[in-house]
Amino acid sequence: MPLALLKYGLSSEYPAEVDIPAPRELKKHYDVVIIGGGGHGLAIAYYLAKYHGITNVAVLEKGYLAGGNTARNTAVIRSNYLTSEGVRFYSESVKLFQNLSNEFDFNIMYSERGQLTLAHTDSTVRAFRQRAEVNKHFGGRTEMIDRQQIKELVPTLNLDPGNLPVLAGLWHIDGATARHDAVAWGYAKEAAKRGVEIHQMTEVEDLVITEGRITAVKTNRGTVGCGCAVQAVAGHSSLLAQKAGFRLPVVSYPLQAMVTQPVKPFLDPLVSSSALHCYVQQTSRGEVVFGGGSDPYPLYNTRSTLDLKESLIAHGIEMFPFLAKARLMRQWAGITDMTPDYSPIMGESPLKNYYLDAGWGTWGFKATPICGKTMAELVASGGKTPELIAPFKLERFARFQQVNEMGATAASH
Repeated sequence: MPLALLKYGLSSEYPAEVDIPAPRELKKHYDVVIIGGGGHGLAIAYYLAKYHGITNVAVLEKGYLAGGNTARNTAVIRSNYLTSEGVRFYSESVKLFQNLSNEFDFNIMYSERGQLTLAHTDSTVRAFRQRAEVNKHFGGRTEMIDRQQIKELVPTLNLDPGNLPVLAGLWHIDGATARHDAVAWGYAKEAAKRGVEIHQMTEVEDLVITEGRITAVKTNRGTVGCGCAVQAVAGHSSLLAQKAGFRLPVVSYPLQAMVTQPVKPFLDPLVSSSALHCYVQQTSRGEVVFGGGSDPYPLYNTRSTLDLKESLIAHGIEMFPFLAKARLMRQWAGITDMTPDYSPIMGESPLKNYYLDAGWGTWGFKATPICGKTMAELVASGGKTPELIAPFKLERFARFQQVNEMGATAASH
């Protein structure tokens, strides 16, 4: 076996297929420049090429492909949100996720496992009942379950964690996970196959604005002209918007998570607690993932902290006491761009041909397919906003028409 592997690795036929072409020089002009080579930017490029025939597109990534928040999340997919606008939007994303492996001819490791959110108070139970009904109305599979059903669903769960008895649970059957790297690489290879150029290690340093329009993008590799541009840079959204000459109602916070070494399978659903602000899931490789809410202070940094580690592990152990002796393998953080109403900003900006894919906070990964598809429609139409994302336009803040998703899960995402 080792000899065969060595021969394969040294073979001139390896790798058998080059998914993404080698780096090339930037062209002088592109019809569309997408700033940000994460899942969202790559998805927009793919749908522009596939459904709208727009292939003179450059995706500019300052680091390596999908190395930002796409690589720094816990890959949760769900649609059990609070508002009708949110449920409709994320439900469409779940449907697209379910067929991505077939569409890419590339396994994204999509796994429908369900999400269970625990209610510890009467008020939470009432709020969960409302969410269940909203989800059902818009086609989602969500229902309330009692303590006995929770015990049968997750036998290893402590039903009285931290002296906070579990009264009921919100069971979201559509809850799932997928391999975040695979999603990004699937979009990348399919976009590249259709002629989209993907430029890594290409940092945008400034934007050239002429008479209220973006005309060029200055990078560390030169200046390129553009017919229009899309910013999809997650936690750095507000900083890039400043270069474009306007402000976004966004504040960036670190979001941390951690994972143990692999253990035997014991947990299929994703389990979160509304009182402990902690969620626990087990990966297909046996690792146990702990996650929670964002850090309490703004910061553009992906460092991890001891205090968050201690508090998050403490809550996780209250839910699953036998994990006390599990060994932690790694801890990481991403930078989340939070809006006042915990909903994204999609659509036009104050510049006529500069489009926004921002404000995703801690819920960007689960929206990757539908965001890519609808933003591609927006760009291809020259600014005509698709109905599905119209509620998430930037102007909603000036009109006081926020889409309030605060508290949509136990851990702010």
